[in-house]
Amino acid sequence: MIQSFAPNEEGVQEKILKAIEDDGCCVVRDMLSPEEVARKKTELAGLFGELPQGRNRFEGFKTQRLYGIFGKTRVMDEPVCKDLVWNTCRSVLGNKFFTLSSPTGINLLPGEQGQPIHRDDDKYPIPKPHPEIVFNTMWAFDDFTEENGATVIYPGSHKWSPEAQKKNTRDFVHKTVIKRSSYDNSTRLPETTEGDRGTKAVMKAGSVLMYTGSIMHGGGANNSKAPRMGVILEFALGWLRQQENQYLCVPREVVPPPPPPPPIIMVLL
Repeated sequence: MIQSFAPNEEGVQEKILKAIEDDGCCVVRDMLSPEEVARKKTELAGLFGELPQGRNRFEGFKTQRLYGIFGKTRVMDEPVCKDLVWNTCRSVLGNKFFTLSSPTGINLLPGEQGQPIHRDDDKYPIPKPHPEIVFNTMWAFDDFTEENGATVIYPGSHKWSPEAQKKNTRDFVHKTVIKRSSYDNSTRLPETTEGDRGTKAVMKAGSVLMYTGSIMHGGGANNSKAPRMGVILEFALGWLRQQENQYLCVPREVVPPPPPPPPIIMVLL
């Protein structure tokens, strides 16, 4: 079971941090109002437009992915600067110096299969165990349900021993990206033998799933008749290379005019 909180409930920040410490994840409901969800979803839908579907099983052959979001729209400026996100990220990473690493819109189309189980920090070849180096958020712009591909997450897997981690998954980024330079259809991606421990992050539109980079997870299968839209805002410690270089993704002319909100500038850079 994934713990869920309201953003205005008493002691919510402490509850979020305790849930992430214990389980590696939690859901915060009603982070965006229905009106905000509708407005932002409309603009995101226009950007998804005729985008091609994924190039490999990890991206999803029936999934559209919107990269370089902050260079194309302002709809995620407010979410990325919310105090609960900012303070949780700083606490989980144990450092105030972090960057926005991988902002990605994900439109999971009907018929998409489940994504291979993985950990977001596996992209960095750092010996385990190690302190948290990646913190992630998934923002729901549709209801995430059992049927339409709610994220499958393994509460507590961030505490598995290195031996258990090796048994249940492998460093697929090192094996496929570094050694092979690209994914292809024949690449065997990791599965888990702990299938009975996976939990679907069911949540309403406007909610956000917060989770560590060390927890096992993957996109669910979309067995519904409608797309499932979400946006990932992933943060990494400042000394790690960003997945997307925001200097290149965000043209100077679209950076908010001075005086800019300090959080958005710090995150983008």
